[in-house]
Formats: sequence, C-alpha cells, structure tokens
Amino acid sequence: MCIPAIEDIQHFLGHFTGLISDLIAFRFAKWAKEYGPIFSLTVGPTNIVVLCDRRAAHKLLVEKGNIYSERPHNHVADLLSSGEQISFGSLTPAWREKRKIVSHNFSPKRLDEDHFKVQEAEKTVLMTNLLHHPETFYQEIRRYTASVVTSITFGYRAPTYDSFWGRTVYDFMDEWTVCLEPGVNPPVDEFPILQYLPTPLAAWKRRALAARDHTYEFLSEARDRVEKRRAKGEKRDCIMDRLLDESEKQGRPAALTERGFINAMGEVVEGGADTTASQLLTLILALTLYPEVQERARREIDAVCGTQRSPRWDDFSSLPYINCIVKEGMRWRPKQVCPSNHSCVPYIANPSGGRSTPVGFPHRVTQDDEYEGMFIPKDSIVFLPSLVINYDQDFYKDPDSFKPERYLSHPKLANDYAGSPDWANRDHYSYGIGRRICPGIHLAERNQWRIAANLLWAFEFSEPVNPETGEIEHLDPEAYTPGLLQTPLPFKVQIKVRSQAHAETIQREYAEALDFMKQYE
Repeated sequence: MCIPAIEDIQHFLGHFTGLISDLIAFRFAKWAKEYGPIFSLTVGPTNIVVLCDRRAAHKLLVEKGNIYSERPHNHVADLLSSGEQISFGSLTPAWREKRKIVSHNFSPKRLDEDHFKVQEAEKTVLMTNLLHHPETFYQEIRRYTASVVTSITFGYRAPTYDSFWGRTVYDFMDEWTVCLEPGVNPPVDEFPILQYLPTPLAAWKRRALAARDHTYEFLSEARDRVEKRRAKGEKRDCIMDRLLDESEKQGRPAALTERGFINAMGEVVEGGADTTASQLLTLILALTLYPEVQERARREIDAVCGTQRSPRWDDFSSLPYINCIVKEGMRWRPKQVCPSNHSCVPYIANPSGGRSTPVGFPHRVTQDDEYEGMFIPKDSIVFLPSLVINYDQDFYKDPDSFKPERYLSHPKLANDYAGSPDWANRDHYSYGIGRRICPGIHLAERNQWRIAANLLWAFEFSEPVNPETGEIEHLDPEAYTPGLLQTPLPFKVQIKVRSQAHAETIQREYAEALDFMKQYE
C-alpha cells in the first residue's frame, strides 16, 4: 500500500478536523494519481485508508460490509444529536431500529403504492407556482422537497416556503451545517483531550449545543402539532401517526429513547428535503447551460405525453433519457473548484441522504483485514472518495461536461446498480456504498425523475438577459456554496411555459392536486 510523502501528510494534518476540508478532496485526487488508487496515511494514532478503486470498494465495503460498516467517532455530531444520529452513529440496536423505520417507510412498494400521491400532488403545485411566478424557482424547489417529506412524515405540508414546514426545516439544517463545517472545530476526535474543554471556553461546543437545542425545539413543536391533532381524533396517513399507533398498541421499541424517536423523524425530514433540493437546482442549472439536452429530452417526452397530461412515474420505462439526466446530475455536480488551476473534482451527496461533503462520510473497519497483500489494521478509517471515481476519465469521457447520453446503457435506477455484484458497471457513487448507502435513495430517485420530467415537459430554460443592455448574463457552473453544504448559489434563469396547452393542463391538474392536499393542511 503506497504512503504519501511526509510533507503531504503534514498538509493533510493541517486540514483534518473531524470532517474533511475543501482542499483535502483535491488532495485525495492528487495522491491517487501519484501513489495509486489505494493508499494509506497516519494522523496521530489514526490509520487512514483511501480507496479510489471500484473493485477494492466493492470487495471491502460491500462484500465485507459486516466489518466495514462502522463509523469513526465524531464528537461534534454526538453533541448535535445527543449521540442519536443515523449518519454518524454506530451499528447499535437503536441505529438498526431507526434504519428500519426509514427503509420500511421509503421502500419502493410504499412509495409506488402510497406516497406517490403526495409527490404527484406537490409536483403539480410546484409546476403551477412556476407558471405564475417563475422567478421564485429557487425557493419553490426547496418548498417542494420539504413539503413532500413533511407530509409523508408528520402529515403536514408546506403551503409556502416561509411556513413552519418550509423555511424552518432548512433553518435547523443550516445550523447543523455551520457546526460541521470543515475547519470550524478543533481535531477533537484525533486528540480526545480537547473534548474536555469547559463549554464556556469552547465556542465550537457552545455552537453545537445551541444547534442541538434549536433542532429539538423544531422537532418537539412538530411532535406537539401531531399530538394535538390526534387528541381531537384526527389521524393522518403519515409515518408519525403509524408509529404512534404502533407504540400505543405494542410499546415503543426498547432500543429507542424518546429523543432518539423524534430525532429519527428529523433525520427523515433532513435527508428527504435538503440533498434532493440541491440536486434539482443543479439540474435546472445544467439544463439552462446545455439547451441541447432540453431539446433531446422534449422530443422523447412529447412523443409519450403530448400536451394533454404531464409525465407520470409509470412513464419511467418510456422516458429513458430523463433517467440519464438524473444520473448525470448526481455525477456532475456539486464539484470542487481546485486551487492553482489544477484539474477539479466533484463533491458527492452525503451517503446518509443529507448534506454534501467532499469525500463522503468515512467507514471504520472493526477487525484486522487484508486486501491483495495489503494489511488493514482494526479501527482504520476507510474513505471512498467518490469524487475521484465519479470523475475517472477511464469511465467517464470528458467528465467536466454534462452528458446524459453517457448513461444510455444504464436504464435502471441507481439502487439497482448499487446492489449489483457487477462493480465495473455501477452508474455513480453519490448515494454511498454498502450497508451505509442512503436509506432514502428510492424517494430521492423518484423525486428527481418526477421533477426533471415535468420541468422539461412544461418549460423552456435559458440564461437571463440583462434588460438594459440586452446581453446574456452567463451562469457560472462552479458557483456553489463552500464547505459542508454544497448547493448552487442563488442564480437567475428565464423560465417560459412551452405553450398555452401546457399551461391549461397544469392548471387543470392543479385543481385536482389541491383537493388531495387538503388532508395535509
């Protein structure tokens, strides 16, 4: 196993603060070229193994998932969640209960037989809002993803972005982002003595505890609203009501504390709203920058749907290019801009289904192991930097360009390739890998496909024109927020409905959607 030079390790140590800084993503890509696709380094007492190889990732993180699915300890994450968080947590009985809740309630069967009604109705609300107020697309995309997941989870929708179930969802997630931002915390996991700093003397600790309290305030208010509704005899078709009904009959699972139970609901909301909104905004950015992609997609959609109805999920097999667009959006962005004009590499979606990080969340091996003669000691931290794999030029020609056609040979959903033993044919790694793969992958795939198909069916996207000069104001494809949360910076696009017939269909479907969504108000 190749080991980076001492000056590189010193550079790494300067940036390693629990989560990885922006420059480390670039550093991993550089080391992979210099030392090979599998290398290791040591930071204090911690051994770190980096896998930039598809085969090695599959052989270790998938085939040996029983020993490679733990997480290294993250003290700040524990402060934020009182140690009750799926993304960072160890494989405890509580973790398994929460994972089971998410997996069961967001299974393909549950989504396609039940939750799809919410997604379809909120999709139509989104189309109508864009028809009348296209300039609000950035907030409307965020409202859509929040409303879908809060309706499914708590039985309440977000009628506007500024409502409790809209903006408040993003407010508490933004606080988490600040607390987990690369570089804002000391290396408390590498040097545990720092964890004992008195809270009054540790700004990072006070910040994390305040964010924890604000998050719990939101979740407690959400829980109270559900309880008050139920006290009036009103039950709704949502996860919270089903779980409360089960608890009344059978008792809550012994492994789940009250805080763990409500935190699980918060994680469902976080995972279902934030990352999907970021990826949908990425798709709008890409479609605007690549009008030829819009044209090709519309030819496919028009042949199937015409103008009298909008695309539906059961059109999936008839609209393969839309699936390609979704996959390419997951691979293409967010993308890191590297220093000194070096080649750039992408960021990837958080494997928990939440935030975006440069190299994903690390795994930890629970016993000594070896791979092709290379020794991997117990408790080594193992990174799968999907940024490197997703931009590997041996698999993706011209990786900087947005080319959905590169996925025409991948007609299935991402979860089908993630679970396949054919590791060389995986589409992308943006949902993670192995037992730690995003449990909300089925919801995310359906949300992205549904909105991409409908946006392309209904609207034309183009770069804005300066009203005074008449000049096109070109968009910056690299303009993303820095650090942990990776989402496009607010941008402007021209959104124009394709025809009066499309507008009339949207308005007709809107009336039906509003009638359905009344039950979630």
